[in-house]
Amino acid sequence: MKNKKQIATLLSVFGLVFLVFLDQITKYFARVCLADGPFDLIPGVFSFTYHGNTGSIWGIMQGKTTFLILVSIIALVALVVFLYKMPLTKRFLPLRIVLLVLTAGAIGNLIDRVVSGVVTDFFYFELINFPIFNVADIYITVSEVVLIILILFYYKDEDFQWKKSNSK
Repeated sequence: MKNKKQIATLLSVFGLVFLVFLDQITKYFARVCLADGPFDLIPGVFSFTYHGNTGSIWGIMQGKTTFLILVSIIALVALVVFLYKMPLTKRFLPLRIVLLVLTAGAIGNLIDRVVSGVVTDFFYFELINFPIFNVADIYITVSEVVLIILILFYYKDEDFQWKKSNSK
């Protein structure tokens, strides 16, 4: 059993590092390639546009970087503890993957806030004037939607009895 836990941990860390790297490399290229202005992929519809966001989702909480860093760290600790305690069964594989993707998104945006004080955003749907976002935001949004679907339609209360027995 210990070997199975070590392999799962190693695979999780590798996947997490890969996803964070992908997020960070896209942000690096956005900062470098979009410094002189946006690149219209589909004029009037979609462009790559650099934006340094000091806030959270959709630009709320502008300038609250310290608070957002603290919230991110608390959320990351909770996610890591939950992932560590989760049983290594096929039943929980979808949840494990979703939580790892969510964790990667949180780490990606946390790195930006800690290193530069702003989160690099660059995807912009001009047609609907949708807020500019990045790869980590995609990780977070998609994983939250899938998490809600899993909780509503896949898992049942009794699937989480392990959580109650572990917390005593």
